[in-house]
Amino acid sequence: MITLRRMTQGEFEAWQPISIAEYAAEHVRAGNWSEAEAPEEARKAFEHYLPNGLATEGHYVCSIVDSATGEKVGHLWYYLEPTSTGRRVFIADIGIEDPHRHKGYAAAALKVLEKEAAALGAHAIRLHVFGSNCVARRLYAELGYVETDVQMMKEIAV
Repeated sequence: MITLRRMTQGEFEAWQPISIAEYAAEHVRAGNWSEAEAPEEARKAFEHYLPNGLATEGHYVCSIVDSATGEKVGHLWYYLEPTSTGRRVFIADIGIEDPHRHKGYAAAALKVLEKEAAALGAHAIRLHVFGSNCVARRLYAELGYVETDVQMMKEIAV
């Protein structure tokens, strides 16, 4: 149904500012950053993880492509994470473009990623999902991902 193809430089340049803005907005919604500081904090995070852009070693920034049509339907960025329990893959970002949502592309991409992770010698795939993203959380649970850490917060009047 889908293939994962390394992004071209042009695709990367179009994707990165959108992804940075979305990451900043999620941190604001989660109460982690103020609106004023979020853009800069998100930019710094991307620079930290992708200092050499697409050429950053151990990072895979891919387009999700419909195998039948050749159309790009989303993106997936993951990287190898060495740990004391062995190598694992961490999903840094996954997204399906609006016109292609709810058609099974994300689930298909995650299943393809399982094979790629195994080929890279990884024993697990990890990810972070913001608590407010109920659709993604449901998908991950359906695919067998389990919660390993949970943070909670309650706003209080001051």
